[in-house]
Amino acid sequence: MIKITKAGWIYVVLTVFLGIAAANTGNNLIYMIVSAMLAFMGISGILGKMNLSKLDVSLSFPEYIFAQEQFPVKLIIKNNRRFLPVFLVRVHVQNRSVLIPYIERASFTEKFLSIILKERGVHRIDKIKVCSVFPFNFFLRCKYIKTKNEFIVYPSPKKCNYPNSHSFNKKRGQSFSNKKGYEGDIISVREYSYGDPLKYIHWKASAKTGSLKTKELSSEWSKPVILDFNSVSGNTEMKLSCLTYLVLSLYKRMVPFGLKIDGKLIKPKYSEKHKKQVLRELALYGKNKD
Repeated sequence: MIKITKAGWIYVVLTVFLGIAAANTGNNLIYMIVSAMLAFMGISGILGKMNLSKLDVSLSFPEYIFAQEQFPVKLIIKNNRRFLPVFLVRVHVQNRSVLIPYIERASFTEKFLSIILKERGVHRIDKIKVCSVFPFNFFLRCKYIKTKNEFIVYPSPKKCNYPNSHSFNKKRGQSFSNKKGYEGDIISVREYSYGDPLKYIHWKASAKTGSLKTKELSSEWSKPVILDFNSVSGNTEMKLSCLTYLVLSLYKRMVPFGLKIDGKLIKPKYSEKHKKQVLRELALYGKNKD
């Protein structure tokens, strides 16, 4: 797909005007100028087409994407040409774009885009639009690169009132579980991960091994909670947003939770996998789950 830019239209009109003048006057100098301008235009087309050849674009999405909230998408743009670099390429994804000024030959670069998707459910990106005005900004040349990206957008989490939500934080006695947390006894020592609170670093173990170690503590056992879709007031989207907020809140508080929705019961558990299962159920409610 090729589109003539404003500068390109000026150049084309000027070339046509000089061509007519050369034909009417028979002036050899004007003929030479017109020939040079046509050659310049031809070179522009050849270089522009080469600039978009042998490009690969891949996308990387965050683990959790929520409707109506910005999320970052990482673009990896690879130049597969062995000899020529890439100049002034603009990549378009979901009505957002980013400009890549330069990519070295046989190399790649990474860029980030912030995207907002309004609707929950399964989203697919089958093609990515790549455009360039290189080399002389006379023509905007674009091509589509096929890709396969499928991801789930979860309902937008919104704080709400839920029956007996005040009891979510209540502890049953002082018994402890062997689930990881930040409250009870030490159950293990592991390698330090980025984001671990500094106060939970095991300094003795770190000094002995020469690398940072983190203490894993047991968490106080909480009464499991079953979230009921029919117990939430409001329309469907409000209910789903409320339940999404409650799932995230309960997981953060290390409370086992389940879900009752559309005649289906997901038993209470506490794990990252279980959280994704429940959020997926909320995201696909009322939609085709294939």
